[in-house]
Amino acid sequence: MTNKYFRTATALLASFFAVLPAWSADSAEVPAEERERLAGLFESIDPENVKASPIDGWYMIQKGSLVAYISDDGRYLLQGDLIDLDSQVNLSEKSRTDARREIMSELASDEVILFSPSDVKYTVSIFTDVDCTYCRRLHSQIEQYMANGIEVRYLLYPRGGPASAAWNTSEEVWCASDRGAALTMAKLDREFESSSCDASIVQDHYILGQEVGLSGTPAIVLDDGELIAGYLPPDALKQRLEQKAAINAGIAASE
Repeated sequence: MTNKYFRTATALLASFFAVLPAWSADSAEVPAEERERLAGLFESIDPENVKASPIDGWYMIQKGSLVAYISDDGRYLLQGDLIDLDSQVNLSEKSRTDARREIMSELASDEVILFSPSDVKYTVSIFTDVDCTYCRRLHSQIEQYMANGIEVRYLLYPRGGPASAAWNTSEEVWCASDRGAALTMAKLDREFESSSCDASIVQDHYILGQEVGLSGTPAIVLDDGELIAGYLPPDALKQRLEQKAAINAGIAASE
């Protein structure tokens, strides 16, 4: 493979943030020399990112929510969902969910903007942009979400990136003494008091959003890692969470 195609493959990998592996395998299953050789084809891939796959003659490359498959000779790169036709299960989607759950579980309460009811029944994480229309619509109903027992953990995700006005506003929200109130005011285009502080958390949230495969805002991540792209009204979200809890309870009872 020429350097030209190495660069192309690296660029492809960098664009695959929305896809996760269909196969969960410890990198130790791949000989160390193979991991070193294949990782060496890409600038941003480490040996531990090379793992076994269920496809003979292919390895899986996983880094965060990025996933692709590479032939054992390093010639071909493949991206896409892997589906078990016997069980009719999208194994890639299952792996995406598992990875998001693990990533989001590492967030501490002081790393988000928390809106919590007195009686918490469910917890969701929501990536929000202070300017996006449906983010504002969702937040205008925050009291209804909490009345339904839903705790909301907000992460700041200014879609326009570091050069956008929303990024600056997000940093000001984070540096406010009352972040929840500041977020509400920002979504209403009203002024609020802020101060100077370390607002690098906005960058952290932005990178995290890319890692979990965001394609827009709002984006709701459930406790089990399921990603709901877009706005969902309070009662609809409650129903979704209740159904999921009932399914999980049934699975637990059958084990």
